[in-house]
Amino acid sequence: MSEVQDKPTGREAQRLRTRQRVLDAAIREFKSVGMADADIGAIAEAAGVARGTFYFHFPAKEHVLLELEAREEARIAKELARFLATPHDLKSALQKAITLILGLERRLGSVLFKELLAIHFSPARPLDDEWRDHRMIVLVVEEIERARDHGEAQIAVDPYHSAVFFLLGLYAMLTTTSTSKALRATALDNYLITVLRSLEPR
Repeated sequence: MSEVQDKPTGREAQRLRTRQRVLDAAIREFKSVGMADADIGAIAEAAGVARGTFYFHFPAKEHVLLELEAREEARIAKELARFLATPHDLKSALQKAITLILGLERRLGSVLFKELLAIHFSPARPLDDEWRDHRMIVLVVEEIERARDHGEAQIAVDPYHSAVFFLLGLYAMLTTTSTSKALRATALDNYLITVLRSLEPR
């Protein structure tokens, strides 16, 4: 089937356009006041739809964050995969991951970024959600595994747990150092050094 034939038409195309308008309006509202204080009526008005249309596309405000998370994760994972396809070492790979996540925070703003992390680690996430469904985690796991297999990391290193510790620590640092750029830069530099030392061959 051609690319033209694959594109939605008619009612489906209209539905997708409406969904995107609602999503964009919700994201603007979330950036402004946070998810908890976001006004569904204001979102619907900004999107040019009835209030019920919001709930047709997103049963709850949390579903907006889940969709945003999926889209943004796909975006930064694509960029990281492109970087990993070029010559690199473990340090530059992890530094690239940090840079991409910092870029995500800048795009979303501090408030929405923290809410995205909150929904990511929420116990209310779908029960069938697994780490392999998150391309960013998979790429970091594969990179640490590659480094281990090529002698850049300890033989005893568990790639999955090392990747999770790296990302969890990174997210924690970003949510607690957002008020001082100088403090954050120093903290992130030291954090990367500490992670690399914990992985280096003995």
